[in-house]
Amino acid sequence: MCVCFTRKFKVTEAAPPPDVKDAFNRYAEGGPHMTAEQLHRFLVDVQGQGFATKGDAEGIVQQLLQKRHHMAKFRRHALTLDDFHHYLFSADLNPPIGDQVHHDMTAPLSDYFIYTGHNSYLTGNQLSSDCSDVPIIKALKRGVRVVELDIWPNSTKDDVHVLHGRTLTTPVELIKCLKSIKEHAFSASPYPVVITLEDHLTPDLQAKVAQMVTQTFGNMLFCPDSECLKELPTPEKLKYRIIISTKPPKEYLEAESTKRKMNNSHNVKESDDDVWGKEPAELTVDQEDDKTDSDASENNQDNEETDACEPEVRLSRAPAYKHLIAIHAGKPKGGLKEGLKVEPDKVRRLSLSEQALEKATMSYGTDVVRFTQKNILRIYPKGTRFNSSNYKPLIGWMHGAQMVAFNMQGYGRYLWLMHGMFRSNGGCGYVKKPDFLMNVNPNGSVFNPKADLPVKKTLKVKVYMGDGWHLDFKQTHFDLYSPPDFYTRVGIAGVPADEIMKKTKKKEDDWTPVWDEEFAFPLRVPELALLRVEVHEYDMSERDDFAGQTCLPVSELKPGIRAVPLFNRKGEKFNSVRLLMRFEFI
Repeated sequence: MCVCFTRKFKVTEAAPPPDVKDAFNRYAEGGPHMTAEQLHRFLVDVQGQGFATKGDAEGIVQQLLQKRHHMAKFRRHALTLDDFHHYLFSADLNPPIGDQVHHDMTAPLSDYFIYTGHNSYLTGNQLSSDCSDVPIIKALKRGVRVVELDIWPNSTKDDVHVLHGRTLTTPVELIKCLKSIKEHAFSASPYPVVITLEDHLTPDLQAKVAQMVTQTFGNMLFCPDSECLKELPTPEKLKYRIIISTKPPKEYLEAESTKRKMNNSHNVKESDDDVWGKEPAELTVDQEDDKTDSDASENNQDNEETDACEPEVRLSRAPAYKHLIAIHAGKPKGGLKEGLKVEPDKVRRLSLSEQALEKATMSYGTDVVRFTQKNILRIYPKGTRFNSSNYKPLIGWMHGAQMVAFNMQGYGRYLWLMHGMFRSNGGCGYVKKPDFLMNVNPNGSVFNPKADLPVKKTLKVKVYMGDGWHLDFKQTHFDLYSPPDFYTRVGIAGVPADEIMKKTKKKEDDWTPVWDEEFAFPLRVPELALLRVEVHEYDMSERDDFAGQTCLPVSELKPGIRAVPLFNRKGEKFNSVRLLMRFEFI
């Protein structure tokens, strides 16, 4: 005899948490309904929305009644407890952060963290994935403002391709990338897009690139009047503009010439192992400095096509190309300490690998902060991240680095932090740096991230409940035989002293778990703190299942009871999964 059992996964709707019931009873004054006027008082008192008007509250009431009861005209112009709970648990009506640009956008570009991509054209890993304009388009639609293109001659040396040099990545035509950038640059944000070029071209092809860029972007292109800017323009002034940043031809060719002389003097043939460079533990700081401007220098990628001419001859053949460069990039000369010196009459961009940044911050932390008060510092992943993984972005941000370049096609918690940071300021891709990173103290000192700092404020986070998994996942996704056992991890990413993770108890066999647990997070640098939220499903025999995540800038959190939408591993928003949480600053 064979007996088969089919288990029904019944989903029961959870009742409103006690805090929601208490708030309703208090502001409805003990009655069964909450009027728009009473809702307005709740918005001001509990939700911290002092700017909210009675008209705003009336609009919420009307919208809720139409949505929930499907009636254009409804006799009752007030909310029941269930209506009120539905409002609080709606990520559209009651989000945890705002969606409008609210930072001052009239400061120089160096005053902002800028959403920056690394090898923006790669669809997957760094060694063998396809090069395409598709990941560039995806990044721009997400709000990324800095796109990196590695440009090389094609096989016949008469056109320009974008690819990761000396790997098995398949190329894409530069012109295709440029056209896609033009079409999608401002789909998510009106603020400027910076194209950083890693140039491996002959002067003739540089001239061709200049023609392509000029014809593609036209008046969108920002070309400064002087060769070197004394101060960077503002995001507001550069709205809907395209900015080119790379090394001027002369500096690039001098660097190539130096590399050739070094190679000739040592008479060493580059091996496959050398392509990605040695690990930093094997290098002195000065040796690392020699490798810090780009992935091209990190990879020791020689441009054989440019070896035939002397720098001064070749320079004269690419004036149009040089004129396009608005933000000059360059290598630190004479060691990192010298490279971090601030020049009074010009601004520039310096690129450091993640390892070089760690070394720089250990030895010259305040020099890095001072450099970033006027100049642009770009950080990029180490060359051994073949799988397009990423690194901890907070090290760069706490030292003022504007362009912390990430593999946007990558994955993992560090990328979630990047997504979280740039949910700030309406998701426009520019986040104003905290004042303490821009200030110079009366004694001439600047912010020191290693200093022992006092607690500025404490964030209290209450995790009430979660819902939506039964709508976005199959009933057997988490467990074949029973409903899921969810728990939530909550914590802070920020300066080392602020970082911590805590978790709720697991709620067994429940698609709509109610935890009702509160946590407190003392914050020393709340301006750089990110609230991390992850939901997992407990699995006794295997690794716990992922059930959603989000990362939110603490400085943007709205106080009160909020609906927090969750995202998948790739950072894509779930249709229905969300948490009900409360935020309070004390």
